[in-house]
Amino acid sequence: MTAVTQAPAPAEAPPSVPPPRRRRPRGARVRRAADVFAVVTALVWFFPLYWMISSALLPNAEFRSSTPTFVNTHPTTEHFAGVLGDDRFWSAMTVSLQVTGVAVLVAVSVAFLAAVAISRFRFRGRKAVIACILVIQMIPAEALFISQYKMLDGWDLLNSVVGLSILYVGLIVPFNIWILKGFVDGVPVELEHAAMIDGCTRVGSFVRITLPLLGPGLVTGAIFATITAWNEYTLALVVMSDGNQTLPLWLQYFSGANQATNWGGIMAGSLLIALPVIALFMTVQTRMAAGLTAGAVKG
Repeated sequence: MTAVTQAPAPAEAPPSVPPPRRRRPRGARVRRAADVFAVVTALVWFFPLYWMISSALLPNAEFRSSTPTFVNTHPTTEHFAGVLGDDRFWSAMTVSLQVTGVAVLVAVSVAFLAAVAISRFRFRGRKAVIACILVIQMIPAEALFISQYKMLDGWDLLNSVVGLSILYVGLIVPFNIWILKGFVDGVPVELEHAAMIDGCTRVGSFVRITLPLLGPGLVTGAIFATITAWNEYTLALVVMSDGNQTLPLWLQYFSGANQATNWGGIMAGSLLIALPVIALFMTVQTRMAAGLTAGAVKG
């Protein structure tokens, strides 16, 4: 009897399995979402600046159009010519420069001395002084208008650069003390002690060792003081009158009950007012970074 052998059936090929999808790391997705959020935020913050520049260069006929235009196709400099040709603009510029210069110089100097005293010395009533500075910052500025007006009136300083500068110094000093105190606290007092061991006096060790490291803090306080004094409106409105106004008050000449609002002039004037502060910040920003690096190396 002959045995019949059958060839084994060919083995079936296993089903093809697609390669596993490489999952993107969670950190990459978070970074991409953060980048998108940063771009959207930057566009939101940039749009008012773009609108101000575009409106400052927009012809008057376009302002009267019923449909706003987001892209200015016919730029003009007529609004800038009108602003620069206004004598009241240069008068307000002079007052603003004087008030800002005096307020920044006095406020930063007073705040610096107070910050050093609070940070470096332990004296009776120190905590009370710190608490008073904190409470002063919580008081709304509007609550002090009447008392400030009567104070300047009693000193015969209404409608004067000196009077407005005094009010700005009082407005700037409390917050500047907190800013500068943080910088002074960040410089180890042991550096001064080491210099005193090497023969320096207390004042000499502070001037030679600590003061150079406080440059970024002084610049930060000066920038805050400059922006506050340059852009402040309400105090100047209370104590200053026509013919002796700051730049924010000067902008009100472009609108009134008996005239149509000159939006082109307002935008051009606002841009010219903002340019000095922007230029100052861009210039000092590099020095702040250099000062921080130098302070880290010296420390």
